[in-house]
This record gives sequence, structure tokens and C-alpha cells, in this order.
Amino acid sequence: MSEQDIKVPDLGGAEEVEVIEILVNEGDSVAEEDPILTVESDKATVELPAPAAGKITAITVKVGDKVREGDVVGTFNAEGGGDAEVGDEADVGGKADVGDRAESGDDAESADATTDSAAAESEPEAAKAEPKPSSNAGAAREETVKVPPLDGFENVPVIEINVSEGDSVEIDDPLVTVESDKATMELPSPFAGKIGKILVKEGDTLSEGDSLVEMIVSVGGEAEAESAAAPKDAEAAAPAKAPEAAKPAPESKPEATPAPSAKVHAGPAVRKLARELGADLARVQGKGPKGRILKEDVEAYIKHQLRQVQEGGAVSGGAGIPGIKLPDFSQFGETERESMSRLHVATANNMQRNWLNVPHVTQFDDADITELEDYRKSLKAEGERRGVKMTPLPFMLKACARALADLPQFNVSLDLEKKELIRKRYIHIGIAVDTPAGLMVPVIRDVDQKGLWELAQEAAELAAKARDKKLKPAEMQGACFTITSLGGIGGTAFTPIVNAPEVAILGVSKAAMQPVWDGAAFQPRLMLPLSLSYDHRAVNGADAARFTTRLSELLGDIRHLLL
Repeated sequence: MSEQDIKVPDLGGAEEVEVIEILVNEGDSVAEEDPILTVESDKATVELPAPAAGKITAITVKVGDKVREGDVVGTFNAEGGGDAEVGDEADVGGKADVGDRAESGDDAESADATTDSAAAESEPEAAKAEPKPSSNAGAAREETVKVPPLDGFENVPVIEINVSEGDSVEIDDPLVTVESDKATMELPSPFAGKIGKILVKEGDTLSEGDSLVEMIVSVGGEAEAESAAAPKDAEAAAPAKAPEAAKPAPESKPEATPAPSAKVHAGPAVRKLARELGADLARVQGKGPKGRILKEDVEAYIKHQLRQVQEGGAVSGGAGIPGIKLPDFSQFGETERESMSRLHVATANNMQRNWLNVPHVTQFDDADITELEDYRKSLKAEGERRGVKMTPLPFMLKACARALADLPQFNVSLDLEKKELIRKRYIHIGIAVDTPAGLMVPVIRDVDQKGLWELAQEAAELAAKARDKKLKPAEMQGACFTITSLGGIGGTAFTPIVNAPEVAILGVSKAAMQPVWDGAAFQPRLMLPLSLSYDHRAVNGADAARFTTRLSELLGDIRHLLL
């Protein structure tokens, strides 16, 4: 027998993996391919096998250690004195590659050819033959397509895969479709070529820079998948780490404070579920084999935590506000449960966050829009010629833009961390749109620089895109102020919630004819109720009254907009 090192083999692209289970002890006899230890990457759990039959003499890693390709994880006495090492003859990737990428037997041999001079000498022709595919590298190359910038959105779920492995695609052909809280987007191909491997599936969440697919990109001739393997040979040709440098020394290494969930026994799917649900795996008791955490354990933990909250526990991030304990509604009659949509959840969280953080005050007023309505109706024929319907909204937009310019204390945001007031030199106004999926707020930019017809057309187009869930993320960002209208439904007044970091929002209710005293008699006038909610940290009550008074003047006589 001869003692040899057990090394971590080619990890198929994964740089570092975690040891999650030691399967043998010193002195154990193992057969060829018997598992020695289990490692885990973000994508897969893999058992590293014994390269030959023999006896384990030492295991130099422990559960929780991070290892890389070429690291020594133990030693063994091989029967027959062979020179096999883990990573030379054993192709772990062929069974369940850590990087989710299958490698051919030739690649595995060439990747380790330089670690064993005897093996390199015994197969000189094979070693020389490996780089040959690179001679065709001019015909094609392998590219990994990444997620492009998502305008600030992160963890966007994949709702549709638009291609299959082996498909030929052109530049800008859609690869996958993702859906944010407020929009659906297709992620295009930046290359023309053939789809190799699809790296995502429906339900996965993506952020900028994540890998989407592997492609064979056409350059000048026929695309050959083998040409993409050449770079791996160059990387594999680097000398292996010396055993002394690779061997960890657990007895002398200081014990670092473990991060939450860092040293728990759980697979990738369970870890992903825990991340999605916000569960700390270090607090979850595993009921699987050897204490392994199962999906059922995570779900049971979350249910227990929710039960505690509903029974009066503190709400996370809610400053100790007690939760609302729900009764068993079925005791009162028949019930039915349905999941909230992602947009509904996002809106609810945003409303709660704004209500808890912003000290709200609402100023009420009425605007006489009798002449404005007469003028708007007179534009009906011109609107038909232009193909644009003139609604009251463009007038509201222009009046609010003028009021924001006249009272710039409403066109600010607060930076409380730096104790600064951010004054904006632009006027972008959001318009709340009621859609079947929920409330959405597209933004019209530079309202003060646009005419009524332009505003009418842009508002109609954005509202249509909102209803069809085709708004781009950039079209819902950057507002200084928001207008939300219930005028088409009814009501006399309401208190809209400020959409932080804005400091004010205008609510518009249904106009109604009212008797108004003109100094000599009561006259029938069309009065529009206005509800201005504002952040009292940035705006005081007197300024709020000035704002609604100014709006009433502008809407009462639109000629003021020309002054």
C-alpha cells in the first residue's frame, strides 16, 4: 500500500463549495467509488468518491469548511500501490457536477494531467490531442448570457422560458420572460447562435448579472460545441496546489463566528426555500436523516412563527406593534382562501411602510371648475380630429405643476440620515391608475414643459400600458408628486397615503353641482373636492393651505396658467 492525498476534483465552474457531511472515519476501509464526503454549491449537492479501494488514514477537513479544486481533504492507503487520486480517475461531475455542468471523460483526464507526471507520460498523445478543438475557435465560441440591468429591480421571478436547448436564435430574440411587481419584461439575446444549456427555470428569481443560458455563438463558420472547451484546458494546465499549502490545519485555525444558516445540514432546494420565506436555517430543527433539514421542517418553522405573530407577538420591523390575532372564521360560516397577487402584496407592504414612517396630515378644499369643464367639452371635436380624448387630468397636471413651481417646498425629499433636504429642479408627476391587477403609478416627466394635448396623449398611453402590465420599470420611477383620482367612481373626500420619498399627494373626488353665494344670490357651480395629504416633517399646515388655495385659483380660471 502507498499513502496518497485525496484531492477535490474539477468542480465544473464552481469556485468554492462547502463540506456538509463527512461520510467516513479514519481507519475505514472503502471500495472504489464509495462516497468519502458530501459538498454543496449553490446549485447541487455532490458526494466525492474514493478513487480506488483502500483504507482512510486521515480526514483533514470538517463540516462547514470551504474547499476549492485541488484542495487536499484527506489521505488513504490505496490497495495495490496505484497512483490514483480523487480528481484523476474519478469524474465527479459525471455523476452530479457541483456546478450543474456535465464534463466529458476526456476533459476530466486532461484537467488533471499535470498533477501526475506518470499519468502525463503514459498518455502523451492524448495530452497533445486535447487542444485540437481550439483550432476551430474562429468558427464559434461559447458565451454565458447574463441578465441585463433591470432598472433597479432585484429578485425578479421567471414566468416563462421562451427557448429550448438546441434552438437557433437571433440578436434580440426573447430568451425568458420575467415579471416584477408592476411590469412584465422579456430578456433578449445579445448574440446570434444556438442555445446550449438553459440555466434557469420557471419560478427562479433573477437579478442583474445572473446567468441565463449558455450559447454557442456563431462567428464565421459552423458552430462547434467542442471549441468552447479549449479555455478549460488552459486553466487545467496550471500546476496543482502543493499538498502542504492545500491541507487545512483545523487545530490551529481560530474559530470564526458562524453566519446564520452557514453550517446547517440542508440541500440547495431547502436553502432556496428558506431564503424566499426569510427563515434562518440555524433556528430550524431538522428531522431528516442525520438531522438534515427538509422542506417540511422549514414550512413548519414558518407556520409556527406566523402563529406566534397572530397571537400577539411583535411584528418584525414594526417597532414592537402587536400583530392582529385572527379568529377561526369557519365557526361563523363558509370561508374560502386565495393567495394575494404579487402586486397586491407589494402595494400592501408599500402602503404600510409609508403610513408607519410618514406623519400624515390631510388638507381639504374645493375648486370651482365650472368654466374649465365648459372649455374642456368644447374641445371634443378637436380631440376627435387628433385622436386624443381631453379629460380633466391634463388640466390637473398643469395646475399641480404650476403650484409645485410656486411652492417649491412641496417638490422635495427628506434625507434624514444626512439631515438634508433634497430640492428637485424638475417636475415629474405620477398618476395613479386602477387596473385589474391592482394600483399602478406611471410617471409623466417634465409636466411643466408640455401642453395639454401632449399631456392628454401621454397619460392615455401610460394608463393603457398599466392596464396591460406593459409598463417598464423606468416609467414608474422619479415622481416628485402624485395625483390619485376617484372622481369617476364617487365620494366627497378621502385621505390618500403619501408615496414616499415624495412629500405630498393630491386626491381628487367626484365633482358635484353646489349652490355658491356670489354676493347677491346663490349660483349653481360645479365644485371639485381636493384632498392634499402631506408629510408634516417637510410641509407645514400653512403651506398646505396655500397649495390647495393656489390649485383652486388655477383650476377656477385656467388663464392663470398662461401668466
